[in-house]
Amino acid sequence: MSGGNGNANGDGGFSFPKGPAMPKITTGAKRGNGICHDDSGPTVKATTLDELHSLQKKRSAPTTPINQGPAAAAFAAASEEERQKIQLQSISASLASLTRESGPKVVRGDPAEKKADGSTTPAYAHGQHHSIFSPALGAVSDSSLKFTHVLYNLSPAELYEQAIKYEKGSFITSNGALATLSGAKTGRAPRDKRVVRDETTEDELWWGKGSPNIEMDEHTFMVNRERAVDYLNSLEKVFVNDQYLNWDPENRIKVRIVSARAYHSLFMHNMCIRPTPEELESFGTPDFTIYNAGQFPCNRYTHYMTSSTSVDLNLGRREMVILGTQYAGEMKKGLFSVMHYLMPKRRILSLHSGCNMGKDGDVALFFGLSGTGKTTLSTDHNRYLIGDDEHCWTETGVSNIEGGCYAKCVDLSREKEPDIWNAIKFGTVLENVVFDEHTREVDYSDKSVTENTRAAYPIEFIPNAKIPCVGPHPKNVILLACDAFGVLPPVSKLNLAQTMYHFISGYTALVAGTEDGIKEPTATFSACFGAAFIMLHPTKYAAMLAEKMKTQGATGWLVNTGWSGGSYGVGNRIKLAYTRKIIDAIHSGSLLKANFKKTEIFGFEIPTEIEGIPSEILDPVNSWSDKKAHKETLVKLGGLFKKNFEVFANHKIGVDGKLTEEILAAGPVF
Repeated sequence: MSGGNGNANGDGGFSFPKGPAMPKITTGAKRGNGICHDDSGPTVKATTLDELHSLQKKRSAPTTPINQGPAAAAFAAASEEERQKIQLQSISASLASLTRESGPKVVRGDPAEKKADGSTTPAYAHGQHHSIFSPALGAVSDSSLKFTHVLYNLSPAELYEQAIKYEKGSFITSNGALATLSGAKTGRAPRDKRVVRDETTEDELWWGKGSPNIEMDEHTFMVNRERAVDYLNSLEKVFVNDQYLNWDPENRIKVRIVSARAYHSLFMHNMCIRPTPEELESFGTPDFTIYNAGQFPCNRYTHYMTSSTSVDLNLGRREMVILGTQYAGEMKKGLFSVMHYLMPKRRILSLHSGCNMGKDGDVALFFGLSGTGKTTLSTDHNRYLIGDDEHCWTETGVSNIEGGCYAKCVDLSREKEPDIWNAIKFGTVLENVVFDEHTREVDYSDKSVTENTRAAYPIEFIPNAKIPCVGPHPKNVILLACDAFGVLPPVSKLNLAQTMYHFISGYTALVAGTEDGIKEPTATFSACFGAAFIMLHPTKYAAMLAEKMKTQGATGWLVNTGWSGGSYGVGNRIKLAYTRKIIDAIHSGSLLKANFKKTEIFGFEIPTEIEGIPSEILDPVNSWSDKKAHKETLVKLGGLFKKNFEVFANHKIGVDGKLTEEILAAGPVF
């Protein structure tokens, strides 16, 4: 080398005439002595970028061995190619057009991902499916000439990529969650939910006044099913989730969800119970299937349709069809309705409740409508969370139906709900939230899209979650009411008949709004604290609850988290600290040892004192300055209860209807 400041010397180093000599750099085979080494290895085993990218990804391998008996062993003996073919045939059969009696050619893998030679995944299956409803038109369409790519049980990371690439309105927020939009519908559409009424469901389900079950016939369901399936088959790709409901291994249900959006697939990945790789390989035929064609509307000229949205349940076929709504909660609650039908057939009580367990194994159930504090009070750092919303009570104890939580986000703060706040991270779906365009920080107080903002995350994201989500029989059944009339005691001990009466009533009373000044409290009744989801008559669930409580010696409690010292506008909201002390006393068993007295009208047993709580608020009449107004309000509320219960009064339980008489007698007495 010539020129410049350096001179080349013969050994490959460089020497500088001015200043101290630079250390020698060696590139030989010596190790440990030199300052710098040439550690370059052999070149990568790839001749193209596609080949290089293929080396980047390692195939997943099953890691959790399970024992599923001889059938699973036989399945495991099959080659990987045969197992995949069986899996694809099952999916093809699910997607079959019933008029054409055949399923599409399904291919596993993303059509956008091509191999180095330019081809896509070649393995496919063409399934056959025969149905009880079969017009046998022999119609053939262009969809039978194309492949439908199946994206099967993708991981959250893969679903993030799909959503961000292909679904407008999908973004990664600053906390790592996936923010997405549910379209025009930001909540459930109960008036558009239909249930097939046939020879079986005619006698089994609750129909008529007060029932959430709006009927449709088998033919109309099949029309909507065909519309949904044809739409899904026309797409380049569909997402398929095979998952479980119910943590009780003896009574779990296999569900398959076919959807058009990565958002829906990730939502159900979080909300259902996630199978192990081995369980997926031997999953077989599902017990229930959802066809979510949410972007595609129903035909409004179809019989029974009242809008472009239709959510249809066929219990005989074990299928659900969703048209005209992309709100993911329809899938969650649709499956809950199915469990409300299937579980009682097995003598298992399905419950819309929260559930937690103390360190000594004492389990408590929490029932309550929106705003009563169910989530807040069932989430307790000193207790294990079994679940926040849906449970089964079996012969052996309680089990969570779901594998995740669907929490409200409106006005969420780290201080008020630290567990939910910390659960919103990578893998969580954030529905309809508003965030900063630059920082991607979520503003939970912004209701520009909807007040019903939600977060869906796996239950493992809650630090004190009990995995698996099962527990022993409950010791306490806690019914929560936010009574804005201010006449219900902060806590009442209920006998079995009273527990059934108030369980069937499902009461709370909230304030409609304060924009135009003080408003009258509005009484809300929702049978079994979840009327929108129950399938049988409410008294059937109540009778099962009473039977299990009696057998296990559980105690019923009614806890008022609402007003004291007067109705809204006069009295004050009962302090959360007082309510927590009441719940703690129920958990510890100390409240059972208190002295009780009986109230008028409702006949509640109320404690005369609880440590840490002013005694005067335990009996509402003592905290009201206007005793006459208290009596009038109490009578008014009792009348609302009686009027609401009229729809249930004529439904006889048992041969002689004696249980119905006991429940009616447990209501308000004037």
